[in-house]
Amino acid sequence: MSSYLHLQIREMKPKEISRIMTAYRQTLQTLCVKDGDDPLTDMIAKAIIKVAQAGIDDPAEISAQAIKELEVR
Repeated sequence: MSSYLHLQIREMKPKEISRIMTAYRQTLQTLCVKDGDDPLTDMIAKAIIKVAQAGIDDPAEISAQAIKELEVR
């Protein structure tokens, strides 16, 4: 798990953590990122948190929006 993500979810409620972790895992799988030490994991985590904080509840939608965010960069 991304160290950034770990720090961000520490104070969240279990339901929020579950939603974000599901989106994070789905995004890693979609982007074929398997190495937990890959710098891309922090970029993915930041995008996931940003999208989740915008009020999207569905993990699949969070993942899709995060991938779009990453493509812009």
